[in-house]
Formats: sequence, C-alpha cells, structure tokens
Amino acid sequence: RKKTRELLSHKPEPSLVHGDLWGGNKGFCRDGDKVVPVIFDPATYYGDREVDVAMTYVFGGYSSDFYDGYESEWPLPEGHEKRRTVYNLYHILNHEVLFGGGYLRQAQGMIQQILKS
Repeated sequence: RKKTRELLSHKPEPSLVHGDLWGGNKGFCRDGDKVVPVIFDPATYYGDREVDVAMTYVFGGYSSDFYDGYESEWPLPEGHEKRRTVYNLYHILNHEVLFGGGYLRQAQGMIQQILKS
C-alpha cells in the first residue's frame, strides 16, 4: 500500500474518463462521406486521465498513431509508465475474479513490478 500511495501521489487534475477504454470499445462509423473514429460502452467517472490510456495497454488494439496523437494534444506527465501498472492491476484482478485462468499469475507479476519501481 505504501508503494502504491507513493506512485499515485502525483495529484492529477480530475478528468471525465471513459472508464473501460479497451480495444473492443472503439470502432469507426460513417459520417456522410467520412469514416470517423468512435468509442462506446463507457463506464464514465471523474478521475486521472491516465487510467484510460493505461487501459488501452491491457488487451492491445491501439496503434502507435493513437499514442502519438494523444501525446501531441495533451502529453502525459512524468511517471505515467509506472502508474500504468497500478491502474491496470485493478482490471487484471477483476478479470481473475470473473474469468479465472492466468490472470492471478499476471497480477502477481504486476505487484512485483510495482514493488520494484
């Protein structure tokens, strides 16, 4: 808990976040003659905007163009890579409860990574 508190002591400005921004909740739709990106099935709340970016790494599905575009609009603060593991641990533990499988081993590895950071 001490290490997690330390990693999450950056005091982010609250942002409206999607809350479940994995690759299965994005797509494209036609808007007249254009095809535009869309996100759907939100679980919105106000929190650290890093949670959404972190979630995109859990199951993949986002290209480097997404991350480059995000960084060009609103760069992530220093330390976001370390906080990503903390934020994603919640999702991995949740998947262990819901689905079982290898998620427990993944969570244990993430906990070790957090303790070493």
